[in-house]
Amino acid sequence: MELLKNKILTDGTVNNEEVLKVDSFLNHQIEAALLNEIGKEFKRRFADVKVDRILTVEASGIAIAVMAAQYFGNVPVVFAKKQESRNLDADIYRSKVYSFTKDKEYEIMVSKRYISEGENVLIVDDFLAKGGAVLGMTDIINQAGANLVGVGIVIEKSYQDGSQILQEKGIRVESLACIKSLKDKTIRFK
Repeated sequence: MELLKNKILTDGTVNNEEVLKVDSFLNHQIEAALLNEIGKEFKRRFADVKVDRILTVEASGIAIAVMAAQYFGNVPVVFAKKQESRNLDADIYRSKVYSFTKDKEYEIMVSKRYISEGENVLIVDDFLAKGGAVLGMTDIINQAGANLVGVGIVIEKSYQDGSQILQEKGIRVESLACIKSLKDKTIRFK
């Protein structure tokens, strides 16, 4: 997606060979017009599958998933929570996730009321590095007896093995921008 790649080149910041900062338009401050185009692109790429709901993980994936949902007939968006709270149902799906960015393991949770057996679920997230978050959400979809129809990623770090791991498991991955390298603080696309 050229619009996204251009935005990454002009406004993205490379902290080191592992970290690309896009907080000025994607995951801290959000540019709604760009996210709208991202939503349209996910619909174009997944036009061949029926989507009953979109699943993401809090917090950065929420805005992206909501924008995408409007192009899939305003299907519900569910986000996996990273912390238990009093307003979270007791009857929940749980999965362990390792965050590459935060370098820690945590548990994600989704109420059993919000993913049902037989539903077609599309996962949407901002980044794909090692695949931990997507694998955790996939586990929750499997626990529910629902069907994973694909994974939509805004920015894939292709120099890490997340996409390969998912594809080897037969999971369809559609990434809008694939970063080949951040070496020498230079963004190189695949």
